[in-house]
Parts: sequence; C-alpha cells; structure tokens
Amino acid sequence: MPHRADAIHIGVTGHRHLTPDTVELVTHALDECVTRHAAAGPLVGISCLAEGADQLFARIVLEHGGDLEVVIPAEDYSAKMTEPVRLEFEAFLGRARHVTHLPYKEAKGPAYMAASLVLVDRSDLLVAVWDGERSASFSGTGDVVDYARQVDVRVEVIWPAGARRA
Repeated sequence: MPHRADAIHIGVTGHRHLTPDTVELVTHALDECVTRHAAAGPLVGISCLAEGADQLFARIVLEHGGDLEVVIPAEDYSAKMTEPVRLEFEAFLGRARHVTHLPYKEAKGPAYMAASLVLVDRSDLLVAVWDGERSASFSGTGDVVDYARQVDVRVEVIWPAGARRA
C-alpha cells in the first residue's frame, strides 16, 4: 500500500470504557480536531478499531471523507469484543482503505503494544483520548503516548472537562 504523501496521517489511541456523557464530549472534541486537520488537505485516520476512542475516531474520519487504515493486533482480536462492538468493528473494517494484520495469535499486551507501535510509526500526529492516568499494564494509552513522543510524533491529548472513564 503506497503511503499517501499528500495526506496527514492521524493515529488514535485512547480509553475504551467511557461514560455516555464522556462519549458525547469526546466525540465533539474529536470532531473539532479532525475538522481542523482535514481543512489542510486529505486525511488518513489510523486505528485499531477498539471499543471507545478508536471507533469514535474512525466514525468521525469517515464522516469527514477521510480514508481509514486499520491495524489488527492479533488473530483473535474481535473475538474478545462484545457483539455490538464487534459489529461496529466489522462495519469499519469493511470501509477501510488498508488493513494490516499483525502475526500474533492472542490479543493481549504484546500484541496491543506492537499494533500501537505500527500505528504511531505511520502517523504524523497521534490523537490520545487520555485522562493522563497510567494503566496498570504495559501497552496502555500512556505507553503509546510515551513512544510517540520518543520518536517525535506530535501528540494531541483530548480529555474534555467533565470527561470520565466508565
């Protein structure tokens, strides 16, 4: 798959479990972010399509006419999703311009982090839907943000006032 040199590539990382009010707040903030960057030219959104921030971002990128690229961490990735989340995942997957499948069998920490590294390496900007709190396990949003900063990928943190994790 050729890299679209004419487009800005925005990757997403973020919390999966958001309260209903937070979904609304984050959706609005992500829409503002994507609108701002899409105004500069073509947009490619890069996502693992996890529940929460990833799927919200994918929806907004597609609504703005952007292309979607997906990184699948492991063979059993969607098997661990609830049915509504899996249906959304499959719908977005069907609309993706490009899909990368990583060679992991099980969706757990190492596969998630590997997918995040691929996502960051393909991004000009990382949007992090993040409350600033560290995850107890490696491969959380904070670890992805740290990596992006280490490799000089710009990071834009989105956590609107009043937002909370479920």
